[in-house]
Amino acid sequence: MTNLNFAPLWRSTIGFDRLFDMLENEALRVPEQNYPPYNIERTGEDAYEITLAVAGFTPEEISVTAEQDVVTVEGRKAQKTEHHYLHQGISARAFRHQFNLADYVHVSGASFDNGLLQIKLVREIPEAMKPRRIEIKTDSRAQKQMEHLKAA
Repeated sequence: MTNLNFAPLWRSTIGFDRLFDMLENEALRVPEQNYPPYNIERTGEDAYEITLAVAGFTPEEISVTAEQDVVTVEGRKAQKTEHHYLHQGISARAFRHQFNLADYVHVSGASFDNGLLQIKLVREIPEAMKPRRIEIKTDSRAQKQMEHLKAA
């Protein structure tokens, strides 16, 4: 990947430090393994779902941790028992995935069904941050003077 220069953006933006840091870190990051496979889906205007295919794991062997702006999913198989596989196609290796979350996105729940781990996310913007209509007030004296001048 080519080097990205964010200097022009730094000069004209305020408060986007975290976004630029994430972009720079992604450019420098070593490509991670794509195990286990996962989907990220938008399920509503402010709702999302991360689904991981974790065949061979039990809910007790998986942990989901939500921090301020990151969701971490880790899986570690319990102590292996002695098996004599002729073929082992279901992987049982440990994994760790981190998903960066936007502002005001948080985990609302997680479920495990048929080998799929589903993490539900929702974006809840505080009332103070939502757009609101501002009433424009007029100076009644100035308006009366304008009406008086129009009448003359």
